[in-house]
Amino acid sequence: MDNKNFAINNTLVSSRNPALQINQQVTVPGDKSISHRSMILGSIAEGVTTVSGFLESADCLATLKAMQSMGVKIEKKGDNYQLHGVGKHGLKAPANGIIDCGNSGTGMRLLAGILAAQSFDSVITGDASLNSRPMTRISKPLTLMGAQVKTTQAGTAPLTFSSVKKLKAINYQSPVASAQVKSCVLLAGLYAQGLVTLSEPKLSRDHTENMLRGFACHLQSEDLTVSMQGGQKLMATDVTVPADISSAAFFMVLACLLPNSEMTFKNLCVNPSRTGVISLLKLMGANIELTHSTTKAGEQIADVVVRSSQLHGIEVPQHYIASAIDEFPVLFIAAALAKGETTLTNAMELRKKECDRIAVMAEGLQTLGVECHELHDGIVIRGGQLKGGTVDSKDDHRIAMSFLIAGQFATEAIKVKDCENIMTSFPNFLSICDDLGLNIQSPNTDKET
Repeated sequence: MDNKNFAINNTLVSSRNPALQINQQVTVPGDKSISHRSMILGSIAEGVTTVSGFLESADCLATLKAMQSMGVKIEKKGDNYQLHGVGKHGLKAPANGIIDCGNSGTGMRLLAGILAAQSFDSVITGDASLNSRPMTRISKPLTLMGAQVKTTQAGTAPLTFSSVKKLKAINYQSPVASAQVKSCVLLAGLYAQGLVTLSEPKLSRDHTENMLRGFACHLQSEDLTVSMQGGQKLMATDVTVPADISSAAFFMVLACLLPNSEMTFKNLCVNPSRTGVISLLKLMGANIELTHSTTKAGEQIADVVVRSSQLHGIEVPQHYIASAIDEFPVLFIAAALAKGETTLTNAMELRKKECDRIAVMAEGLQTLGVECHELHDGIVIRGGQLKGGTVDSKDDHRIAMSFLIAGQFATEAIKVKDCENIMTSFPNFLSICDDLGLNIQSPNTDKET
């Protein structure tokens, strides 16, 4: 499949192949969260860092280009990247003072922690979607640390940073369980004086803590609290990026729902803070097995085998929400095709993603004949049969991919609008779909995109 065609065709049509069954191995691209962090930490480390398995998506490439714009030499050597770290204080002001993160909330919020401590002024911005997302969640702790940072009146980006000489340590109680907020504070903490401590209401992803340790930074983690002594320097290391469980999730649901099918996902990151999607699918009755488990650089990695299953509705346990927050769009598809009712509450964070994922998914499912209704902090979905129709992903990559998977189980074709943003996180999604035999086409053509 030619991904160049996909970049042109922003609307795609997914339709059912009744004979489809899949029994094969699937390798999805590198983990997006870890890819972002490898570029940032490698850039401010001392020495040369080699990164293998880097996800060359629009989001991660925006972070790479941001570091290059601040004077970091980053070279591609075959399939790897070499970062010539400049140390914590070696960054330079971007040529025009502006860094564009595109659609990447991770890139923006993590880079903010670094920019807050620089001796130069800067502005960090993004596309319309990113610039509508809440940023006071990071500007507040950064301000408490002594950073000079301004948001818009609405509390959104662009973020404007004025130069500072030093930051101070804080003991911060985050109101949200957010790896981006936690990472922002920890990265700023590299430039602070004293003990930096952050507590959160639930455990969020700990990729930043794992990678900081890999770069020779000392941290202490206990329950929901992480602390580090400010002022530490980072030493270059080699980073191997495992496969992304968030990308695999779309095909995990496909494997569960397709009769007589089995799919093996190789070298997936199964960090416990990321495996909520596996736990929830198992609660729904999915047959999932982890094999060849190992640990590399603090990250747990395994092959994951998913087999055809009879899914049923569940009441989603709250303790899994943070670790499955990015996978709920495709889990909603699983719920729509499961037997019985699925209820999700206490998931207000879903309304603050690339779009309001609760509202957009509910609208799309209702269009396809699924009985569901929104709650102020969640959704109730009654499983049944999907019919065809046209849905709008509202430029949200995960929603677009979820409805394209849904089209493989609908009575008639599903047309999905605003698919272009899939490139931000999963540039070869359509290529994998084509390899698996899924029927996804451009509108009004018999040629697959």
